[in-house]
Amino acid sequence: MNELEGRTIVVTGGSGALGGAVLEVLLAKGATCHVPCVEPEVPPYFALASHERVHAAPAIDLASEESTREYFRSLPNLWGSVHLAGGFAMAKLTDTTLAELEHMMELNFVTAFLCCREAVRSMRRGGEGGRIVNVAARPVVRPQGGMVAYSASKAAVAALTQSLGEELAAENILVNAVLPSIIDTLANRRAMPDADHAAWPKPAEIAETIAFLVGPGNALTSGALVPVFGRA
Repeated sequence: MNELEGRTIVVTGGSGALGGAVLEVLLAKGATCHVPCVEPEVPPYFALASHERVHAAPAIDLASEESTREYFRSLPNLWGSVHLAGGFAMAKLTDTTLAELEHMMELNFVTAFLCCREAVRSMRRGGEGGRIVNVAARPVVRPQGGMVAYSASKAAVAALTQSLGEELAAENILVNAVLPSIIDTLANRRAMPDADHAAWPKPAEIAETIAFLVGPGNALTSGALVPVFGRA
């Protein structure tokens, strides 16, 4: 079913493991996807960049107000915007510097804030509403020690999501966030070789939830923090 045919969706972090899975689902539903890449050239490992309905743009700094604003202005009016770009860091409170906290806030919260703001401006120009999906994290609802900067930045993303869910609902712009645990990627398996990988959520599974939230079939849900950690 091509429920997204003719609709334009931004996917930040689209060249990553989860991003690739999200793109595959959105493309299968007919969407045209725009992927900003921070690298000076589109990464050669980003295989989906060659797809006829994927438009990748290099040298886009989503933590820069000017870069993000100009990127979103260059696109057709949006139906959806999925914000997967971000970073992770582990450190206990007394081992965390202010610079490290600010870095996590920039990678996770600032990028989400700027992308949400510019996506909403684009959706308003289109006049048909739209859908935004952010990525928070399980520690937002299940506190975990040893990652204070990361948890704080993702809690800010969650608060942003809930606030926008209330602010924008009357305009048919629905804003939600998914909360993954450790995702079953090759990089995470290498970092934690002794973990129970079978219990980790798969990128394709999370992608299905994101695709529902960003699709027109989601007519009601907004401001939700959706757990996508399964048995992990």
